Amino acid sequence: MDHNNTYNNKTNNNQTDDSNRIISGDDNRSDQRYDAESELKAYQSLIKENIEYEYLLITYPTEKETIERIYELIVETVMTSGEKILIASNWYPASLVKDKFMKLNYHHIQYVLDMLRSNTTKVRNIKKYILASLFNAPTTIESYYKAEVNHDFPQYAAAK
Repeated sequence: MDHNNTYNNKTNNNQTDDSNRIISGDDNRSDQRYDAESELKAYQSLIKENIEYEYLLITYPTEKETIERIYELIVETVMTSGEKILIASNWYPASLVKDKFMKLNYHHIQYVLDMLRSNTTKVRNIKKYILASLFNAPTTIESYYKAEVNHDFPQYAAAK
């Protein structure tokens, strides 16, 4: 009889230990989900602030959907967990891409909107096109506007 009580106690303890592990695992997933949601909300808020999202919507009311998609693409890219990101047929370290995307501002988005508006060629994959435009915006924005001014006002172009 004592042998059976010992067996029952061990069995009950094992069941308790297993159920605690399962609960512990669920709690951990819940914490991870909460952390991911918190991180997402923080990035969404910071990116909206960086690009002056609300002001873009006011300035470009007819481009609301495009602005929303650009914003979503920035968030999606920054939240990517991979080590590399493909942009314009080149693989870049995710840290480099995320860093560039976190530095995007109102003027960069305005520039990308201008590029989209002025493009007359067929774009086969608009997501890749916008991703490349966003990635290159900080590097090319100044040269682009300088070339535009030189074209429109050749008298002000630098002497050769």
